Amino acid sequence: MKALVVTSPGHVGLQDVAAPVVTNDELLIQPVACGMCGTDLELIDGSIDPAYVRYPLILGHEWVGRVIDAEGEPSSGLVVVEGIIPCGHCDECLIGATNRCRTYDEIGFTRPGAIAELISVPKGLVHQLDRAVAMLDAALVEPMAVVWRALARTTIRPHATCLVIGDGTVGLLAAHLLKRFAPDTITVLGLRSGQRDLAIDAGATEFLTEPSGQKYDVIIEAAGQVDAVKSALSSVARGGSIALLGLPPHGAEVAIAPDDFVNNDVTLRGSFSYTRTAWAEVVGLLNAGELTPSFLVTHSFEMNDYEEALETLRHPTPDAPRGKVMMMLNDWLPGQ
Repeated sequence: MKALVVTSPGHVGLQDVAAPVVTNDELLIQPVACGMCGTDLELIDGSIDPAYVRYPLILGHEWVGRVIDAEGEPSSGLVVVEGIIPCGHCDECLIGATNRCRTYDEIGFTRPGAIAELISVPKGLVHQLDRAVAMLDAALVEPMAVVWRALARTTIRPHATCLVIGDGTVGLLAAHLLKRFAPDTITVLGLRSGQRDLAIDAGATEFLTEPSGQKYDVIIEAAGQVDAVKSALSSVARGGSIALLGLPPHGAEVAIAPDDFVNNDVTLRGSFSYTRTAWAEVVGLLNAGELTPSFLVTHSFEMNDYEEALETLRHPTPDAPRGKVMMMLNDWLPGQ
């Protein structure tokens, strides 16, 4: 089958690879759409902590697909699949922290991803979607679960002032999901003026490309850059909370003044990926029709056009919107 493979850092391309072998506790799935993000670029570049990746790897961790039935045909219904494969019996899994499972294993990182014609996955991680859920909405479950888990652990009082740092998909989804907590304001601090309309559509009340000097009750750092973390640390109000979602290059450091955190009663929390609970909650909201984030998809490509997709991801046009870059796979047709 065809798949988009990173053979080693710096080397990516379409390859013919062996089709997956399906065990009794797995399902064979045909991916139909898969989002690409900055993490995929980091996997290609080799800048991710090597503890979380195994090369060669098939890319693709934000995806939706159709189960292949016993006759070898794809079902008509859509499914999404949790990417983190928890062991289920370590101390972290037993307390629900499946994102911190002692045995790290994740689709698109340590096992084959979904930018491929077929993928095999554990049955217990497959979630059926309601017939009314649109394919492109479903393809955004993974980044939504990442954001939802972080927001659910952050103190967000009604009428809070919120700052989202980062104008990529995770930042825009953070603005979108923050609306559910009834804040007074949601400011998005981005790098590209072309993202302004997307940010406003997502729920932002203000879009900036330079820090304003204002202090905020809640800050979500979603840019994954050292300067973004510094901006978060300097922009938090007394009694405020900071959630770090972005992944700066492995080993990057940021200086902090601990006494400021103590005197200002600030909470600083990192949030890694998502738990099974966060994933299920997002799927529930999607099935209930309460989340429709597909307006963030601005570019779509077929698998053969992966080089153009990666170029769009790596070098967005400064004054034009670029939201989610989506790879359309297998039997996808316009309008689905």
